[in-house]
Formats: sequence, structure tokens, C-alpha cells
Amino acid sequence: MSDSGFCSRREADKLIEKGRVTINGKIPELGTKVAYSDEVRVNGHIVKQVAKNKSDRIYIAYNKPVGITCTTESHVRGNIIDAIGHQKRIFPIGRLDKPSEGLIFLTSDGDIVNKILRAENAHDKEYIVSVDKPISERFIERMSKGVPILGTITKPCVVTVVSKYVFKIILTQGLNRQIRRMCEYLDYEVQTLKRSRIMSVELGNLKTGEWRYLSSEEMNEINLAVAGSSKTALDTAAPKSDLKVEADDETKIMTKVDTKALKFTSKKSASSKKSQTRIKLSLKK
Repeated sequence: MSDSGFCSRREADKLIEKGRVTINGKIPELGTKVAYSDEVRVNGHIVKQVAKNKSDRIYIAYNKPVGITCTTESHVRGNIIDAIGHQKRIFPIGRLDKPSEGLIFLTSDGDIVNKILRAENAHDKEYIVSVDKPISERFIERMSKGVPILGTITKPCVVTVVSKYVFKIILTQGLNRQIRRMCEYLDYEVQTLKRSRIMSVELGNLKTGEWRYLSSEEMNEINLAVAGSSKTALDTAAPKSDLKVEADDETKIMTKVDTKALKFTSKKSASSKKSQTRIKLSLKK
């Protein structure tokens, strides 16, 4: 379904779980293999097979403005699909937060979406970021080495100073609100965030709110870069439990509590005014 351009893989899984997909008239389970001779329908409508040479695929570069949401949900006001207004079904590759702007790809090719997004494939994404106070050498050093967010340590990355309040950062990760969280950890607040490059594709002179088709040269470079990429996810994040960091004296040891070892008991005691509850928490070794 994603290869055909009907939807993304995640959306396809949701449709299958809801029983809205049939293969040869029968409701399938997740992971069911489909042959070229099989008939796949969604809500009764046939899903067309992808052309073997992918000549019917669409690849778009869009300069997303602030305020546009990277979702295909039509009921969401300011969604990226309505903003572009393309006649064919497309979906974004990855996302940019609503307060962020800059380059994002959209396509009807579900195969390339998964290859580009996989964390282990390590494709460069470049951002230009402004913050609320002067950038220090220590800030650049810490951002470059990695900081603890979301139960892991961000991968080493390239960070350079552009001006007193502006820096450029090149990531190969895509953690949720990664740059904003990294800055917050170091007591900086992001003012503006703009993605200027994905892999070999530059934002260039594309104006805010405008989009264009990726050129054949750009697509050749992208296809070459993802030629050996996996379509399936690998868990490359550091384990959340017993994670020890030795970056410097400010970096703390992060551990995960086994909630199965916790016991919760409560005791209620009546008073003249109201009932009070005391919660006792004990942790097994």
C-alpha cells in the first residue's frame, strides 16, 4: 500500500488494524504478503500497483512555513497536504515541527520514505538555528558531543557558529523536537529553526511556502545514497536502563526504574474536616 503511493506505512498499518483493508476479499493480518496477482482494496476501492520503473512516482521539495502541520489528516487546520494542494496523493517524508520552517520532502513513493527515515541510514539534515542569548564555545562543544534527552544521548554532530545568536547544526538523527530539547538542556531557548538541507538537496532560492519537483539529478543522488538502506527499523538508541554518561561533571547518570518492582499501598485516616490519604512507596532491590 505504501509502495503504491496510497499512504505511508504507518497509515497502512492503522487501516489494516481497523479492518478497512481486504486482500482478495478477505481481511488480512499485519504482515500478510501480497503477490502481484492479488487484489488489494481499501474501503472497497482498489489500490493500484506501482509501476515497475516508478515513472508514476512524485517527489517534491517544499519550503514549509511556520504554522503548517506535517500531517496528512485533512481535518487538521493548516495541514501540509492542503498547503501544497497537489492533485495526487502525497505524504511527507519525516516532519518539521509546527513552529519550525524549511525544507521537507513529500512523495507518493512509500518505499523511499522508509529508506530515508531509518535512523541507521544516517542521512544528513542541516538546520540554521537562532537562540535567545549569545552562543558560547562550551555550548557548541556540548551540542557537538551529544546531550542526554528522551532517555538517550544524542549522537555526535557538526555544530558551527554563524553569528552571535545563530548556529548551524548537521544531524543524522531525527528525535522528537531534538534541537529544541538539546538547547533546553543547555539552558538556551530556540527562537527560530530552519532546515536548509536534506542529504544533497539544498533549500536554495525556494521561497517560503513554495514547492518544486526534485530534479532527475537530485533523485539519482538520493537513490544512490539509499541504495543499500534497510526498509525496516533497527533499534540504534542507547538502552534507557542503566545508561551511564561520562561526558563531563555536569552530565548525570540516567537510570530507568523497574516499575514492576514497585509496591503501592494507601492508608486513609479520617479527620474532622476531610479524609486524608497517605501513599507509601517501597522499592525492591
